[in-house]
Amino acid sequence: MIKKMKKNKRKAAALSALIASQLLLAACSSGGEKASSETEKFDPNSKVDVSWTAILHTPSTPTDTILKKIEEETNSNIKFNWVPDASKEERITAALASGELSDIISLTMLTNSSVRQSLKAGMFWEVGKYLDDYDNLKQISEEMRTAASIEGKLYGVPFQKDLARSGLLLRKDWLDNLGLKAPTTLEELYEVAKAFTEGDPDGNGKDDTVGFGDRNELRYGNFKTLSSYFGTPNGWAVDENGKFTAEFETQAYKDTMEYSRKLYENGYVDKDFAVTPKNDQMEKFAQGKTGIFTGLVGITGLKNLAQGIQNEMEIVPVNKIKGPDGEYHIWSENSGIGGLMAFPKSEVKTEAELKRLLQFVNDLIDEEVFMLMTGGIEGEHYEVGENGEFKILDNEKWQQDVQPFSSSRPSEITHNIIDGDPDKQLVNEQIKENAEFAVLDPTVPLESQTASERGTELEKIIIDATIKYIMGDIDEKGFDAEVEKWKKSGGDSMREEFEAAYEKANK
Repeated sequence: MIKKMKKNKRKAAALSALIASQLLLAACSSGGEKASSETEKFDPNSKVDVSWTAILHTPSTPTDTILKKIEEETNSNIKFNWVPDASKEERITAALASGELSDIISLTMLTNSSVRQSLKAGMFWEVGKYLDDYDNLKQISEEMRTAASIEGKLYGVPFQKDLARSGLLLRKDWLDNLGLKAPTTLEELYEVAKAFTEGDPDGNGKDDTVGFGDRNELRYGNFKTLSSYFGTPNGWAVDENGKFTAEFETQAYKDTMEYSRKLYENGYVDKDFAVTPKNDQMEKFAQGKTGIFTGLVGITGLKNLAQGIQNEMEIVPVNKIKGPDGEYHIWSENSGIGGLMAFPKSEVKTEAELKRLLQFVNDLIDEEVFMLMTGGIEGEHYEVGENGEFKILDNEKWQQDVQPFSSSRPSEITHNIIDGDPDKQLVNEQIKENAEFAVLDPTVPLESQTASERGTELEKIIIDATIKYIMGDIDEKGFDAEVEKWKKSGGDSMREEFEAAYEKANK
């Protein structure tokens, strides 16, 4: 658990500002150079009004309990514009097109064509040169800054996350009921999915359980994680000659499709996955309808949802599944970047305003605010044990007051927490371990005009074809035809542009 610190940061900052102003006056009175108007305008201790478009990963928006505390700690008035995760792509792209923006926009879809075009078009402030002026922001590594940049320019503060957070959550009580162990290979995982579907794991004598839950996306649903187990590249692979191959042009990708198709045909995965949003996927698991969930970080949310419904539920997290090559692989989410906190020039009109907002974001990473957005109020929402372990006191209250803020923390890695829930602590340890065999996307720091302009449109060709194959609507020839369509529609141009950018970056 983080060490408790009692500090009066704002008083110290105010004192520093006072001393600086006195020195400035002395310099002016003695013929010193006049300070810039921007320096005079920027006051890191002034109260700031902040409008923030943020992504909501919970069914409902938070109460004002924690918001007021965050405002006190950051000397701000915050107005959140919450965008549900399920509709973020539509809502964010619409806002970018209309220009109806907030002071801060959480851009979590850096590969989205509309987002990249907006960033490259100069709609947002470039902040790279300012980060080292702030005690927390300067800790952002050069690797993360590079990964979050477009053509060498950083158009927002990166959301700092662990390198690879994917894995599997399985019903441990179901495994125990069926005399099974947690899977370690793809073959064992398939057999668990089969047993969870056909073997009455909940013991109620009814045919009412399914192995895999899933949702209507490949990236954060089952497919991307399964494909990484098979050894599929993460987005693209680049060879020693600098030649790029798209992930879906590999045999490992096709093997994943075939594996997923067998799961679907035999009913070992939710038949409605193609139209199931994330929240429904979570609810089905919490209700005892499915027994395998993809995404290690979902463990707390699932356990909370199951209270009063599946009180007997036990979950075992699994982060290591051996692939056909006998090795471990897991895909990395944008090299640990969860997106950007971006500042539109239409709303943030001066450098002084930008600097004050950067101070606000910097303050959000302070230990006190981090704990507010993570645990809430000590003694009311959480407590710290004798060994420093963090424990939620009232899950329902925590969900209402705190949980929605947790996904908007600018950094999830700056402060370390020992979780009082052994399951969650094990997940935290497995996520750290994932970094040892994480597979990175080599195109994250590279630029392609085609990808920026039409990447999302081209990606949809492959997403639709993959889902159709899994559901049995097309065969391998049909899939290959869609890949050819992708190539001719701009995929080959994208490849050439990535190769040129890669060569330039490695000269």
